[in-house]
Amino acid sequence: MLITSEIVDLDTPTGVMRTYVHRPKQDGKVPAVLFYSEIFQQTGPIERAARFLASHGYAVLVPEVFHELNPIGTVLGYDDAGRDKGNADKFAKDVQAYDTDNRAMIEFLNAQPWYSGKLGAAGFCIGGHLAFRAALQPEVKATACFYATDLHTNLIPNKPGQHSMERVNEIKGELLMIWGKQDPHIPGDKRAELYNRFANIPGLNYTWHEVNGQHAFMRDEGERYDAQVAGIGYQLALQLLGNALR
Repeated sequence: MLITSEIVDLDTPTGVMRTYVHRPKQDGKVPAVLFYSEIFQQTGPIERAARFLASHGYAVLVPEVFHELNPIGTVLGYDDAGRDKGNADKFAKDVQAYDTDNRAMIEFLNAQPWYSGKLGAAGFCIGGHLAFRAALQPEVKATACFYATDLHTNLIPNKPGQHSMERVNEIKGELLMIWGKQDPHIPGDKRAELYNRFANIPGLNYTWHEVNGQHAFMRDEGERYDAQVAGIGYQLALQLLGNALR
């Protein structure tokens, strides 16, 4: 499936948010996926992942997650400087600002003639957490979270009652949680704590997968990339999105 890509700059309460839109060229309405990057924003690997999803028939929106804290168009490098800046940005943005970012993208979608009205979310690393956060929006019917960081910590600034896990019982769509068993950022005991919390929420619709992968195993660049495991992750995500949004 051929796709087209464009840039839109969306107004949010915390400033202009550049958003990259990748979608099929075909006529007709398509479902959409809010796709959240790592702390580095839309790098080459994130753009390729977004275009991969778009080629399966989805309009994929990639927001600049730290738009308040960087010049428009910022892409951080996969190096110490980029990592330090991205982590500093993560610690500087209140989690509720992502909620208004989500509303801005949903309002944009609602105005597009090519949007079918069916919405999902996905993301890698902090993007997995932000996809989880997006699942709080009532329009989001299915969410794929890859090694979602900081669900088990209190590092992302939040006001009382606003930590993402404090609101998990509000999620009505289906969740797909995928973790790497060799990921030091979400160790086994913390994954177990999260799993037990999920298991004790009546009516929460989720599947849980732990694979033999390191942190960032989906990123098709660097020594931690595992193409075989990434393929399994994409297969699970596409199955989830297809079932919920088609």
